Amino acid sequence: MTATTGVTLSERAATHIKNFLAKRGGGVGLKLGVRTSGCSGMAYKLEFADVVDPEDLTFECHGVKVFIDPKSLSYLDGTELDFVREGLNEGFKFNNPNVKSECGCGESFNV
Repeated sequence: MTATTGVTLSERAATHIKNFLAKRGGGVGLKLGVRTSGCSGMAYKLEFADVVDPEDLTFECHGVKVFIDPKSLSYLDGTELDFVREGLNEGFKFNNPNVKSECGCGESFNV
């Protein structure tokens, strides 16, 4: 069996998620996954979770629960999710050690 480190959140990402969940009036955490898409093969899925899927793996970081479906974990294991501001743009950034290449637009990746 392969050792799992899971997914972590930076403090900035955790704070942003907590604030967003409070503004939307609830939720149990953040659901992460991957899907087949884009010119490099895989794309990230990110959504707020209102219920816990019993099949999902749960990780907690800075008081925020992160849920990942078992099929996506092999692509996301060891990833840190950060929240960055660059000029007028802001958003989540995946620091994924499993990525071998990314497409030019940054929307998809390959492992």
